[in-house]
Amino acid sequence: MIDSRALARRHLRLGWWLLLLWLTLGIGLETMHGLKIGWYLAVGNETRRLLFTLAHAHGTLLALVHLAFAFTLPHLEPAGGEAPRGARVAAPCLTAASILLPAGFLLGGVVVYGGSDPGPGIFLVPLGAAALLLGVLAAAVALTRRR
Repeated sequence: MIDSRALARRHLRLGWWLLLLWLTLGIGLETMHGLKIGWYLAVGNETRRLLFTLAHAHGTLLALVHLAFAFTLPHLEPAGGEAPRGARVAAPCLTAASILLPAGFLLGGVVVYGGSDPGPGIFLVPLGAAALLLGVLAAAVALTRRR
């Protein structure tokens, strides 16, 4: 049995820590921009810049999705306090998406081949996107079924 309140606390914690992590990365990106770091800003590094920006944006957005999910859980909770099946499916999917999607963009930008081809980390992105889609679908279905 997974308690709905414990699940909500877990996603609140995860959401706030992920928000801190990805906002810190964003500050680092702005710092590299301000200091005109060539590894980040040079014309040949446009792909790196784009992938790092995508990592920051997706990571920040997914942190907020965790917070929204945590605030949605009380509306899914049946009388017994156990998290419904949809929430139990959505929780690990959202967690996986929050790791795979931004990490794929970030790792894809660390090493760029030929100036425009991302590194192999980019292959994590479709896996993260699929996990996100499944997690959002499971949460939406659980909320729709709750009457």
